[in-house]
Amino acid sequence: MSVIHNKDLGTKQKALAINLDSKIYGSFAEIGAGQDVAANFFKAGGSSGTIAKTMSAYDMTFSDAIYGAQEGRRYVSEARLISMLEKEYGLLIERLDEKRGDNTTFFAFSDTMSALNYHKTNEGHGWMGVRFQLTPRGEFNDVVIHVKMLDNDNVMQQNVVGILGVNLIYACFYYHTHPNIFLLSLMDNLSKDAMQIDMIRFEGPDFTKIDNRLMSLHLVKYGFSDAALFGPDGENMQPSEVLYKKHIAVVRGRFRPVINVHMDMLSTGVKQFMQEPDVDKSNVVVVTELTLQALKERDADPTEEIDEKDFLDRVDILCALGQTVLISDFHEYYKLVAYLSKITKLKMGVVLGYPNLEYIFSEEHYHDLPGGILESFATLFSRKVKLFIYPTLRNGIIYNCLRFNPPPQLVDLYRYLIANNKIEDIHHYKEANLQIDTDKVLHLIKHGAEGWEEYVPAEVAAMIKERRLFGYAPLTIS
Repeated sequence: MSVIHNKDLGTKQKALAINLDSKIYGSFAEIGAGQDVAANFFKAGGSSGTIAKTMSAYDMTFSDAIYGAQEGRRYVSEARLISMLEKEYGLLIERLDEKRGDNTTFFAFSDTMSALNYHKTNEGHGWMGVRFQLTPRGEFNDVVIHVKMLDNDNVMQQNVVGILGVNLIYACFYYHTHPNIFLLSLMDNLSKDAMQIDMIRFEGPDFTKIDNRLMSLHLVKYGFSDAALFGPDGENMQPSEVLYKKHIAVVRGRFRPVINVHMDMLSTGVKQFMQEPDVDKSNVVVVTELTLQALKERDADPTEEIDEKDFLDRVDILCALGQTVLISDFHEYYKLVAYLSKITKLKMGVVLGYPNLEYIFSEEHYHDLPGGILESFATLFSRKVKLFIYPTLRNGIIYNCLRFNPPPQLVDLYRYLIANNKIEDIHHYKEANLQIDTDKVLHLIKHGAEGWEEYVPAEVAAMIKERRLFGYAPLTIS
């Protein structure tokens, strides 16, 4: 049976549909933003058919007594959410499975939120999840999300949490076979100006075909978030959880595929960043960034869809190389720095190739800003950030910071940034790598030509051959 995303369903209609489904039965545990999710089910009518229990353990002592002491006293965290889901779902099965397990699909909904406080000195965010069965006495599945609440009013943030919770529970039971519809439905009756979802994870026997890395991509693609993050194991991560109070070194690229130049940029750039006197080497996170624009063919139509297999090919290689991957919609570097500066106040390093330095100093890229290039530079360089420039070979000449000639009106600004240690050349790079062109390597791979292996790391070459990545088709001799 085909599943259709009914965008006209209101929050009350969704809650009522669940209330009237005699098979769906569960509990609600909500902390930090009222009990607005459960309240929507009560208000819809027929809630006795759905709700076994609602509760809210606001006091930390009560919360610890019920769910266990939280390491680091972090109550708005994924770890606390998981402990809530485990406890509440376990109680349901323990107390009700024998009585009604033959014809009931149990669920436990939990959230732990930090809504806007009275003095408005915090940023609203939190974790929300559902543990649920799709068949009576079946194995459970988990869906976990992290949400950032953007309204500047506590009551409005509570309302957002209430609607989102209903959307999430409804999607778990009615859209679980179609992950794209599932994701899009989370924004039903909500505005992207009111909230962002920057992490989602599907787990369980009914989600074995869902690739959570693609879900990260879709979060950014659909505009649910400006960025999404996952680790070397491919598991989705919440950016603030990983990057908070860290020095961040970012290397942006197309990585199609990863070649020796990328690895040299990564190693030399990050090493140079770690040698900065105000950088703690033991507190550095290295991130490789893919932008939505980089995931499309060069000069492609902006409306062109992203090739998801090609995306996964790149990610498979980056993860195999131990990289933490950030997907973003930050085409301009100042937007990336502004985003990361909200997470950490420590120094950041951005490693980029010489052509990107030229891009940054091209004023035509900033026509949409009232203050033009100066406004972008105020965002990019006023933070604790430093650019590390990897050279480029053109017509036998190596171009670097010393050879860069910005437009005449920006010469003094460029000299100021150099003098104030905001931009620096990468030293000790491997000059032989400058002869390598990514597009040419990709062309060789696609046509099964000999010799391309010498331009990429050995483990990358092995993966490309084994998995036939990037259209690899070895020549066959008849």
